[in-house]
Amino acid sequence: MAGRIPQTFIDELIARADIVEIVGSRVPLKKAGREYKACCPFHDEKTASFWVSPDKQFYHCFGCGAHGTALGFLMQYEQLPFPEAVEELAGRLGLEVPHEGGGPAPARAQEDLTELLGRVAGYYQENLAGNERARAYLRGRGLDAAIVERYRIGYAPDAWNEVLRRFGATDESRRALSATGLIIERDTPRPGSEPWYDRFRDRIMFPIRDPRGRVLGFGGRVLEGGEPKYLNSPETVLFHKGQELYGLHEIRLARTSLKRLVFVEGYMDVVRLHQAGAAYAVATLGTATTPEHLKRAFRLVSEVVFAFDGDRAGRAAAWRALQNALPEAREGRELRFLFLPEGEDPDSLVGREGREAFETRLERAMPLSEYLAAQLLLQADVSHADGRAKFVALARPLLAKLPQGVYLELLLARVAQEVGLGAERLRELLSSDLAAAPDASGDADHPELARGRGARLRRGAARGGGAGRRGLVTQAIQTLLHFPAIAASVPAAVYPALADISEAELGGIDTLRSLLEALRAQPRRTTSQLLEEWRERPEHRRLGELHAERILLDGTQAGAELLGILDRLIGQVDAERQAKRYDELLRKVDSGSASAEERMEFQSLNRRPGTRPS
Repeated sequence: MAGRIPQTFIDELIARADIVEIVGSRVPLKKAGREYKACCPFHDEKTASFWVSPDKQFYHCFGCGAHGTALGFLMQYEQLPFPEAVEELAGRLGLEVPHEGGGPAPARAQEDLTELLGRVAGYYQENLAGNERARAYLRGRGLDAAIVERYRIGYAPDAWNEVLRRFGATDESRRALSATGLIIERDTPRPGSEPWYDRFRDRIMFPIRDPRGRVLGFGGRVLEGGEPKYLNSPETVLFHKGQELYGLHEIRLARTSLKRLVFVEGYMDVVRLHQAGAAYAVATLGTATTPEHLKRAFRLVSEVVFAFDGDRAGRAAAWRALQNALPEAREGRELRFLFLPEGEDPDSLVGREGREAFETRLERAMPLSEYLAAQLLLQADVSHADGRAKFVALARPLLAKLPQGVYLELLLARVAQEVGLGAERLRELLSSDLAAAPDASGDADHPELARGRGARLRRGAARGGGAGRRGLVTQAIQTLLHFPAIAASVPAAVYPALADISEAELGGIDTLRSLLEALRAQPRRTTSQLLEEWRERPEHRRLGELHAERILLDGTQAGAELLGILDRLIGQVDAERQAKRYDELLRKVDSGSASAEERMEFQSLNRRPGTRPS
């Protein structure tokens, strides 16, 4: 694989791309004032709610919430992973995509290898057409000619050197065949004999394609009994099992409105489901589901269902999938598990029951939280204290994998429910593992401490903040996103004050600081460029939503508005710190444990105008 695409190049792409042209070449747009509108391509509607802004270089649907840049549109509409979307947009603009750190093979050499793999895939297809035994096998598995053609399924002949003979006439071509994993070098070649032989022999061949349709490798299945049942291409400069998903290209070609992706275990499962009308199945390539697989899936959909055979191996695979899925579990995403009846797999089940029955099973799939709890309950008896302690010990490393957010809170509550603890108490016990930020409400949960100046300061801060502290941060972020140039007007003295505020004191302050610093470093940067840099961050989706919203503010007011918001939120934090300190000193004074210095500080706070306790 090539190295990382430089951010400077992505910025250049966004600056040079015309989102109206990119979207308009795929969706019929109609001029509406300074913007363009259309019926949304991502959900069914009769009244246009999909808008494209040439000024913002951004699209947004007010019906389904879809939004993004030109790159985001290509990813969502063409169902392309980010690198392929960059290549697609760069090709349209006549640019060559650079890569940092090079990589094992230059881009041109990689194109040559994918072209070779494509020719070999064609050869396998020709072999299938001329081999009745292989065609009869596929018919017996319920596949029709159209789906076989769509997936470019072929057949590798029962011979040791047919691919080698046809495609390896020169030393250079043999090196290419070896680099793609199509031929293997013998450990101890006999004198005068061929030192290479074909990897795939007498197997049904499934080309593994990237979302753009380029062949990266193959999966070969035996026709009769034999081991291994499936043989995959090895890791190569093109093919990385932990990143690729079988079936994504065909899903893209189907042009269906995706609600979910279903992860299945076999190539035949994917093809048979697609033939039945369930064109949303993908398979991993002889490896467990990885976080990279899930990142790729969640760029396309918000729901992933794992469908596993109901046998012991299937349940073991499901448990591995759960553990790898936890780092990707966050608000707005749904992960569920479907276990099929003993002896069934998706291929056989959809053939026997049909698509509608299979989709009914999908709707009843078990949520991740329920599956996690059910598996832990098999290992720990929570009817007594020792079992409950064991249950928490088993849950601890799993919960530690979850990112901070709503999903973690819900799973904490689910675990707490099983062991009869309050969710907050459980969080305290697991705090070292969860690295959780303390609740920003401070001591407001203890009304007996909310006395005098401290109580009034908290009430005053709430009144001054309008929508509250999180509201002020959101307002500041949204103003910046709509008018990024105003970051240059923020005085240097503001930055130390913001740096002194923790995320625990003011939720979202880290994001606000990062935005300000990024725009301060590059004042001419557009919001679209900034959003693309943040694509892999958890905040990306919310930032896109804030950018898509319209605000009643123009550029002449935006700078002053931002400075006013920053001043208010800094003042709020200072007021709450004083309130917290006042309450702390009050407790010490009431208990008689305050030092002389602390009594003087308390009197100083108490003497401030309008701050004496009532």
